[in-house]
Amino acid sequence: MALPWVQELHFAHLKISLTIDGIVPVMPSSSIPASPGDSLYLSNLDDMIGARVFTPTIYFYQSGNINSSQKPVMKILGDALAQVLVPYYPLSGRLRETENGKLEVFFGPKQGALMVEAHSEMALADLGDLTVPNPGWEPLIFKFPDEEPYKVLDMPLVIAQVTVFRCGGFSLGLRLCHCICDGIGAMQFVGAWAATAKAGTLITNPQPCWERELFLPRNPPVAKFRHVEFMRIEEGSSLTMSLWQTKPVQKCYRVSREFQSHLKNLAQPDDDAFSCTTFDAMAAHIWRSWVRALDVKPLNYELRLTFSVNARQKLQNPPLKDGFYGNVLCVACATSTVSKLVNGRLSDTTRLVREARLNVSDEYLKSTVDFIQVDRPKQLEFGGKLTITQWTRFSIYECADFGWARPIYAGPIDLTPTPQVCVFLPEGNADLNGTMVMCICLPEAVTDKFTEYFVSHI
Repeated sequence: MALPWVQELHFAHLKISLTIDGIVPVMPSSSIPASPGDSLYLSNLDDMIGARVFTPTIYFYQSGNINSSQKPVMKILGDALAQVLVPYYPLSGRLRETENGKLEVFFGPKQGALMVEAHSEMALADLGDLTVPNPGWEPLIFKFPDEEPYKVLDMPLVIAQVTVFRCGGFSLGLRLCHCICDGIGAMQFVGAWAATAKAGTLITNPQPCWERELFLPRNPPVAKFRHVEFMRIEEGSSLTMSLWQTKPVQKCYRVSREFQSHLKNLAQPDDDAFSCTTFDAMAAHIWRSWVRALDVKPLNYELRLTFSVNARQKLQNPPLKDGFYGNVLCVACATSTVSKLVNGRLSDTTRLVREARLNVSDEYLKSTVDFIQVDRPKQLEFGGKLTITQWTRFSIYECADFGWARPIYAGPIDLTPTPQVCVFLPEGNADLNGTMVMCICLPEAVTDKFTEYFVSHI
């Protein structure tokens, strides 16, 4: 019997008990081209307000792939991390603010990355379905006691927790500072760490490239676009209140390639005026379904859909070097009134998403850098906004073979701390090519409505 095109996924509500056995700094294994007192420039793309976060991810590995004659997992990963921190030495520093609130990397004594060793009397089988992101896995990713939300200043830029379970399997809970690398850069770093752990010797392919000065602002700065994505908009609708005043829940769906193709075909306009991508159609349909389920009022209020666009291929002069691992993301923004979203056609909303995506160009990237230089946003803006993050093009499973095969699951765990976010994740099962897992936050009272709109009301 064939699986349905869209399958609602469920995760176990659980409480993980574990014991932390040790917390150790990991220093580069040999000399690096930076001394205490030195600093490194971060571009305005690294330093935009949305990048001032840690990106938490979890990786699960089965016991059957672990050789009992090997060194302990913690030792293998720690030694490899120390080696990789030599070419990726900026990740051994810390962040600090300079004039006008701008961030930079600085180096001091006793910095380095941080590794946490833990164990649990639970088995991996006790954690429920390991293919579905589960907020209950939160203890597997280390946070400092009383750590402030969104804190990045004077924090280790790599924080890794290794938790070994009773069955012999283990998890790697990783926090990487987004200011240092975007998703593609993070995959490059994790890939080098994994290859080094697997081989027992340093492997970096490609060679890491810092060169954040490529994105210096122009003198004088010239912001040629309005950059609605950064504008402060007073919340005049029921959207944000309905999400933040009730504790939202995380809903996940397995979406087949067939459903995505069907949706893409339906999203094309009758006159074939443009050709949309699968992302355009999925983003438009989810935006409409989400707003309908939330029953946003008033109908004339203008909402925003934002999503990151990888601008690497947009750069013309000069092109990026292979191995650049910094942020090369622009935030695209589509806008629409509530009325047009809920009453209009899917093809009309898809057109808005497509236009926002195609609006990102070499000049748009430079304008973003200059806009931030002149008017640096100081806080995240949520007014009337849904943000979609696409992980489906990341090699998150392929790059994370540390010698124990690809992980059972690799990805985020909990979206509810920032509930106006939707994530597209690659399916961990290599046999389900093209299938994605879509996760979104909603008040529990409207989850059935959203499922109905998303699955049936196209």
